[in-house]
Amino acid sequence: MRPLKLVPDNTNFPFLRYRFWAMAFSLALILGSLTLCFINGFNLGIDFVGGQNVRVTFAQPVQLDQLRSKLDALGVGEATIQQYGKPTEIGIRAPLPEGDAAAADRAAAAMRAMIEKNYPGAHVGGVESVSGKVSNELFRTGMISLILAMLGITLYIWVRFEWHFAVGALFALFHDVVLTLGFFAVTQLEFDLNIVAAILTIIGYSLNDTIVVYDRIRENLRKYRKMAIPELLDLSVNETLSRTVVTSLSLGIVLTILLVLGPDVIFGFTAAMLLGIVIGTFSSIYVAAAILLWLRLKPDSFVPKEVTSPIAGAERMGPRDEG
Repeated sequence: MRPLKLVPDNTNFPFLRYRFWAMAFSLALILGSLTLCFINGFNLGIDFVGGQNVRVTFAQPVQLDQLRSKLDALGVGEATIQQYGKPTEIGIRAPLPEGDAAAADRAAAAMRAMIEKNYPGAHVGGVESVSGKVSNELFRTGMISLILAMLGITLYIWVRFEWHFAVGALFALFHDVVLTLGFFAVTQLEFDLNIVAAILTIIGYSLNDTIVVYDRIRENLRKYRKMAIPELLDLSVNETLSRTVVTSLSLGIVLTILLVLGPDVIFGFTAAMLLGIVIGTFSSIYVAAAILLWLRLKPDSFVPKEVTSPIAGAERMGPRDEG
């Protein structure tokens, strides 16, 4: 039985022909994502803002305004109420009360008692509590990890390839991260440490795909020294297209199943990963490869420079005449 091939051999799709439209589309998405991040902000979880988070599964849909008024009567502060997938699954996030841990325990017990009394059949999950100091440290370390990961990747590619490739990879990673952040600014899904882990995973996947394309570009630069750069980039992308499609499609199928059938606790992580696979594949082809043209990559970038030694130079000059 012959194996199924999703991408035929010897494909010759002119990807770089549409580089201007693709780059304009990417820049528009980047600007839109940055604008939404500043305007809408993020629905930060208690990992980053501190407080108490209670997950409740009600027996039937509830009126959120009525639930909020009952929480206000408890004096737990300004609570944030959010639905998770189904109308009966509600998340309640309240600020930590001032005082010691006992005060936080009393506030959690009061919320639990109020819900069980007013909403029979409701199931109250565990209560998560994070102090403000811990949340600030988590936010700072999370952002530092993202920045260091991108800088370390750029340095590695600079040493492994050429500066053109380092700039292209950094811009592709910036593209993927900003679009993922814009997705969470639009949807207002909870942004917590799981999402930071998803973004770091997206960086790793996008980098892996980009390096595969870059490595083939480097090989072809050595092999086809007289080929024009646009044609050489198209050839390199087409030669790695089968691997890119199979890898992305395999991960996409698994993540789609997790998104639909998986538990709600990893919904945001799975959504971020699925989006990252799509935009990471796009950026490896239309951003990381196309930007090399604007950076003026030349066919002789990987051709070793000839070094003339003093002995060889003397031999070419010939023996000195003795007079």
